[in-house]
Amino acid sequence: MAAKFEVYKDKAGEFRFRLKAGNGEVIATGEGYSSKQACLNGINSVKSSAADAPIEELD
Repeated sequence: MAAKFEVYKDKAGEFRFRLKAGNGEVIATGEGYSSKQACLNGINSVKSSAADAPIEELD
């Protein structure tokens, strides 16, 4: 099974997303958004930016 994004509403009524690996483990979560469309925009931003994002190691 491939990774997938899940969109859900939290207890505060905000829309959030989580990225799950193929084994069902949560590997990333998003902030709270006031609308579903804003949440979907956040997912698209991650999808378009993450492939080229550098890895920065902090001490």
